[in-house]
Amino acid sequence: MKFFIDTADIEQIKEILPTGLVDGVTTNPSLIAKQGKDMRGIIESICEIVKGPVSAEVTATDYENMKKEGLYLSSIAKNIAVKVPLTEDGLKTCRELSNKGIMVNVTLCFSAGQAILAAKSGATFISPFVGRLDDINESGIGLIKEIYEIYKNYNFQTSILVASVRSMEHIIESAKIGAQIATLPPKLIKELFIHPLTDKGLKAFLEDWKKTGQKIIPDNG
Repeated sequence: MKFFIDTADIEQIKEILPTGLVDGVTTNPSLIAKQGKDMRGIIESICEIVKGPVSAEVTATDYENMKKEGLYLSSIAKNIAVKVPLTEDGLKTCRELSNKGIMVNVTLCFSAGQAILAAKSGATFISPFVGRLDDINESGIGLIKEIYEIYKNYNFQTSILVASVRSMEHIIESAKIGAQIATLPPKLIKELFIHPLTDKGLKAFLEDWKKTGQKIIPDNG
């Protein structure tokens, strides 16, 4: 499973990049607004340090202006994936941009039926929002399973990009199903490292090693 980092904060991205865990980045208007900086500058900076897909979202809601914004965003860098909403005009824009060889991330997906439409419209990525479905007592992971099975049945090439991830369970269950990507907030990526038995085991190893009085690299080494 690939991990995209869900943030527009350059420093957060730089902090996690050395781990090799960042395969791409997703942003949205809310994440951009939090930075209080010029949108194009933020996106350019991210694309300079991240080689994988970087999602940048349109804010228009009608086809003509979505298309214009999408073409503009895609001109910022070669690894831009234009993010469009799962609406009729959004999918028309998806088809137009996909036909031009531009990556498209169709976002705000909440049903398998919507996911079918996105795949048929040429989406590179479909972003089902698992956490928001859980919030209304529907099964976000159940939706991932439905989409995966349908896409497999028809050999759709659209990748499932699990979004609105709130917990470790969302990550693990999505991976077990076979979703290709999860986009995670930086905090959740860091939580993946943590397990109390890891900390306990490391402490024991270091205490035992200290008793030997040795060093891996001798002082004269």
